[in-house]
Amino acid sequence: MAGGAQQDNDEEITGINVTPLVDIVLVLLIIFMVTANFIVRETVEVDLPRAANGGETVQGLVNVVIDKDGKLYFDGTEVAEDELSRKVTEAVAKDKDTRAIISADQALPYGRVMRLIDVVKGQGIAKFALNIQKDAAPVPAAVPAAP
Repeated sequence: MAGGAQQDNDEEITGINVTPLVDIVLVLLIIFMVTANFIVRETVEVDLPRAANGGETVQGLVNVVIDKDGKLYFDGTEVAEDELSRKVTEAVAKDKDTRAIISADQALPYGRVMRLIDVVKGQGIAKFALNIQKDAAPVPAAVPAAP
């Protein structure tokens, strides 16, 4: 027989080297963390009013935003007011229980925000929520001085 000694290949595996597995998992985690920033939908920066006692966030299908310059956004894309009406009508046609989350910059006049609410409600959305930024601690109510 050429080659010399015969090796026994029937040995039991007594340990598994997990180092390559950990290396692969860490590389995948780093790739996920780097690419996650690109997956996030673009958002419009709005200075939301603050409230100490905000309710639960409503899971809505329609997100309407009006920024400090008065620009309207429907689900992240800029639209004109008549186009907003059309898109809201289309959303209601797809689902009768469509809800809206309205975000408005706090520097806007009250009448401008009410006009936006009127447009949304006028197209058939009965349930909507006004987006707020929750304060960390509630502000104590002022106690009137006794006479």
